[in-house]
Amino acid sequence: MDGDRVEIDGGIMEGGGQILRVSTALSCLLGLPLRVRRIRAGRSQPGLRPQHLSGLEIIRDLCDGKLNGGEIGSTEITFTPGKIKGGTHIADTKTAGSVCLLMQVAMPCVLFAASPSELHLKGGTNAEMAPQIDYTVMVFKPIVEKFNFTFNCDIKRRGYYPKGGGEVVIQMSPVKELSPINLTERGTVTKIYGRAFVAGALPIKLAKDMSAAAVRCIRREIRDLYINIQPVREPDDQAVGTGSGIIIVAETSTGCLLAGSSLGKRGKSSDKVGIEAAEMLLQNLKHGGTVDDSLQDQLIIFMALAKGVSRVKSGPITLHTQTAIHFAEQLTKAKFTVTKSEEEDPSNDAYIIECQGMGMINPNL
Repeated sequence: MDGDRVEIDGGIMEGGGQILRVSTALSCLLGLPLRVRRIRAGRSQPGLRPQHLSGLEIIRDLCDGKLNGGEIGSTEITFTPGKIKGGTHIADTKTAGSVCLLMQVAMPCVLFAASPSELHLKGGTNAEMAPQIDYTVMVFKPIVEKFNFTFNCDIKRRGYYPKGGGEVVIQMSPVKELSPINLTERGTVTKIYGRAFVAGALPIKLAKDMSAAAVRCIRREIRDLYINIQPVREPDDQAVGTGSGIIIVAETSTGCLLAGSSLGKRGKSSDKVGIEAAEMLLQNLKHGGTVDDSLQDQLIIFMALAKGVSRVKSGPITLHTQTAIHFAEQLTKAKFTVTKSEEEDPSNDAYIIECQGMGMINPNL
């Protein structure tokens, strides 16, 4: 601690942008001044990239905070939060940096604002190394709303690598507190659905090929279920640039949602894109958890803030999740335990993530 600044080592564990997202969001919520050193120390291009800088700037703007060291390539920042306010906020990566990652950093903060918020997030909607916007709408949204809040996500325009240019508008109202969640019963898979999309210069045939390859791959493991993966061509006035990809969601009898997704890129066959997403989905179904690999780390900050005990059953704990837990515990009074799930089926590699939340109360309501 420097005076009363919390010191964060941005180079440990996952060592990437996630440390910034979790720690600055919690800094903003708890009114804790922060210093983050060694930002992305182990990456090929260390320091802040446009994506991370936009995330820091939206947090600063949400709470009238002070940010020092906020430039591209900077490996150290200090942040002093102010009071979280609602209203309209704009964040623009000016690249294909993910709008979903901007949403991840801002959403916990605006839940505890004084008034409703509207976030205009600009950048890539379907970017590598980040959840696709379709995942956010189809999987993240219905599950995270179990913490007892709702949000509206309006996809104005889609934007793809390398230009970005997408825009998503998130509207949400503040809450007094978050309820804990209990996601430990997976139930049986009742339906599988998704969308395979192309945009820009690509023909709809590619979307149909991705969809067909994915269905064939899933059919080898799951024979008796109707699988509906819609091939879609994004309207030209609602997409910037050329892109393609697929997301497939499995829904269970207890309301769990697990997904697999993949993006097309030059030189990668559409069959391969479809098969990648299908294999990811099957992998996520195999461990017997109630959340997939992409969702487990995204729930950690909400579990830490909620009032009471949350329990989530997941597959093997990812490094992203371990990192989120580490920094959530460092900054809040939340307490996490991870235990191997006592399964009837020993082949399932499932774990229970349990959290005694800090019980954050919105001081403005």
